[in-house]
Amino acid sequence: MADVQEQIKQEVTGNDVVLFMKGTPQFPQCGFSGQVVQILDYLGVPFKGVNVLEDDGIRQGIKDYANWPTIPQLYVKGEFVGGCDIIREMFQAGELATHLSENGIVCQQPAKG
Repeated sequence: MADVQEQIKQEVTGNDVVLFMKGTPQFPQCGFSGQVVQILDYLGVPFKGVNVLEDDGIRQGIKDYANWPTIPQLYVKGEFVGGCDIIREMFQAGELATHLSENGIVCQQPAKG
């Protein structure tokens, strides 16, 4: 398990934006993962997707890493931001774009309606 935790830590700290998800950014395999991918794509945020379906160790390990029971999980600059509901709420409130920008991640600011 220590190897899995180290592998997860490397992904989280080695990439500015990482989404641990079911499936891939090109082919999400659950609706929640798909929603987060759509939000990140809408904001024009480059990110790395890690498919937890390819490795049961990662699938369980990421839940332990963040002490968060569900997937997807979004990390920005090594920090756990949240799962689908939190990301969606942050996006709708304009907080996600702000959080990304404050962390030096270039993104499209959605038009205020």
